[in-house]
Amino acid sequence: MKWVYIEDLPKHENQRVEIRGWVYNKRSSGKIRFLIIRDGTGYVQGMIYSNKKDSPLFEKFDKLNQESSLHIRGEVKKDKRAPGGYEISVSDIDIIQIAESYPITPKEHGTSFLMKNRHLWLRSSKQNAVLQIRTEVIKAIRDFFDNRGFRLMDTPILTPSACEGTTTLFETEYFDQSAYLSQSGQLYNEATAMAFGKVYCFGPTFRAEKSKTRRHLIEFWMVEPEIAFAQLDDIKKLSEDLVLYIIERVLENKKTELEILERDTKPLEGVKKPFPKLTYEEVLEKMKEKGRKLDFGDDFGAPEETLISKIFKQPVCITHFPAKIKAFYMQPDDKRPDLVLGLDVLASEGYGEIIGGGQRIHDLKLLKERIKEHNLPEKDYAWYLDLRKYGSVPHSGFGLGIERTVAWICNIKHIRETIPFPRLLYRIYP
Repeated sequence: MKWVYIEDLPKHENQRVEIRGWVYNKRSSGKIRFLIIRDGTGYVQGMIYSNKKDSPLFEKFDKLNQESSLHIRGEVKKDKRAPGGYEISVSDIDIIQIAESYPITPKEHGTSFLMKNRHLWLRSSKQNAVLQIRTEVIKAIRDFFDNRGFRLMDTPILTPSACEGTTTLFETEYFDQSAYLSQSGQLYNEATAMAFGKVYCFGPTFRAEKSKTRRHLIEFWMVEPEIAFAQLDDIKKLSEDLVLYIIERVLENKKTELEILERDTKPLEGVKKPFPKLTYEEVLEKMKEKGRKLDFGDDFGAPEETLISKIFKQPVCITHFPAKIKAFYMQPDDKRPDLVLGLDVLASEGYGEIIGGGQRIHDLKLLKERIKEHNLPEKDYAWYLDLRKYGSVPHSGFGLGIERTVAWICNIKHIRETIPFPRLLYRIYP
């Protein structure tokens, strides 16, 4: 008898199959017993029927509790009333292990308890749905860049210097010197873009930020494209296309998971090009109209981002930020040297920034000046400066945060549920 996964049951209607999984729930009704089985790809109802109270299958059924592992065998039947639309008429059960009393029950549990038991909480239907959507988001991103001719370049996790500022670095020993966990693959991406034209890296990044907001993780995943010869307008268009592609893929392939999460998909379906595009100073005016006054040079925090992203039904592109609030490598605006050609994309529905990037400085002299202004040791960036000595060109890129994007698409309040094992301030277990 063929072992199949639950997600593939539609291909095996009226066939006898074997399912290997875990008990999610069970109930009895007269001469019928119902088992809800999960196998990581979906849920299916197994129906056991017998006229005999002492049926061997009933005896096995009675032993089972939540998360017991088993194999069931039987015939696949289409049934609109059943979870997933299919049911298995069970003819045989092999019990692999009877689970101990499961700590996570349908009753309400506190966040601390659930995070302590994250290794088990992952098995719940909603957490499973979120992470299934995360998987689709990641696959969509890879397909998007691969289909556009980008080369995937793996950048280092251990680095000798900072990319986003020295105050949020995790330091570690690297034999006889210091090293840091990567804040971003961008600087290395700039090098590979000069070799391959258009590239992207995709991996974990680390920020030692003492922040407890619902938008921050200590360790998070980011995709970062970088394109030689591209300028700010080029990556604005690319960021729009990427966001739309991700949304379209999730809406098409993860309907069941969105339903489990009770996600109203109309706001996502309404995301279309072009996104509203504002400069930093135009955003200040919008904020002022809403009663929130900021001075020129103030950075946007979570409250400001939330307010901005609630004004529009679409994601919002913001550009031309004050140089003093952006990283040392940002290209100044030719007409306004006090502004840089940065790009932030804020997700709609109050979710705030999901993309940050911009055009990079390509002039050697200016880059040296910026490194000095930011009190960074020039010797640590000698290789980075080399990129401006040998065929320097304008180039641009951005980073999209996976967890923030998943939180928006799933309409989840806190980012901790968008990654299997979140690393939060003061929490590194399990």
